[in-house]
Amino acid sequence: MIRSMTGFASGKGAFGPHSWAWELRSVNGKGLDMRLRVPEWLTGLEGALRSQMSKSLSRGNVTLSLRLSRDEAAPDLVLNEGAMEAALKALARTQELAAASGVTLVPSSAADLIAIKGMLDAGSDVDDPGPLTAQLTAEFADLLAAFIEMRESEGQALAEILDGQLSQVADLTAKAAKLAEQRKDKMAEALRENLARVLDNAQGADPDRVAQELALLVVKADITEEIDRLKAHIAAARDLLTQDAAVGRKLDFLMQEFNREANTLCSKAQSADLTSAGLELKAVIDQMREQVQNIE
Repeated sequence: MIRSMTGFASGKGAFGPHSWAWELRSVNGKGLDMRLRVPEWLTGLEGALRSQMSKSLSRGNVTLSLRLSRDEAAPDLVLNEGAMEAALKALARTQELAAASGVTLVPSSAADLIAIKGMLDAGSDVDDPGPLTAQLTAEFADLLAAFIEMRESEGQALAEILDGQLSQVADLTAKAAKLAEQRKDKMAEALRENLARVLDNAQGADPDRVAQELALLVVKADITEEIDRLKAHIAAARDLLTQDAAVGRKLDFLMQEFNREANTLCSKAQSADLTSAGLELKAVIDQMREQVQNIE
């Protein structure tokens, strides 16, 4: 299934005191250009998100933004009992040494002990970015899946439009082939008249040489190869539309080939009706190229 390069997805989540909002969007691009706006203090998050997108996306200018906020309400404080036991032992030993030296120490209060770094914590991992980074990385997978689903949905719509345009190209190609066949008798009659006129007005002209030159003009006006190549391009394009891969670049190149054959057909037309068919063909091909620019 082909994908469009344009897409959008958003999401929200929460973990502990943190809440966030995602926005993932993309527009057309020649390659894959990813721009991420995520908090720098979440170590490893940007790399993890880039890795996920690189594995799933091939083309497009992709922008990801993460707005993160934290609940400022004071968390429940939890006593670090191990740190407290160590502090009490150290305090008792300090008093023994001071007494042995005849020094009297001012009694320590509970407030003094609690003030020691590491004695109290918030009872969670809010100050450790690891768990939050892991949660965000896991939830991003769902956001990316929704984003890809939207691109595939738009890609399917593009495929239907292109299939219809390819049918138009096929019809115009068949029309051009029919007009070219009808043109043969008129061209043959015109060449016979031209040959007679040249021979009547050119003394010493070699009739065989003149006939060869006129035959060469017929060959140059023949559009059989252009018709055959257009038919081959139509089949190739339809095959690409059924592939489950990034085919945007291949389709873009194929559109250039379509346009080249249409231009050549017009230059060889030598007929108002055939020129008109060629111009219609160019118009449809141009419309196809616009649609192909949106395909991944």
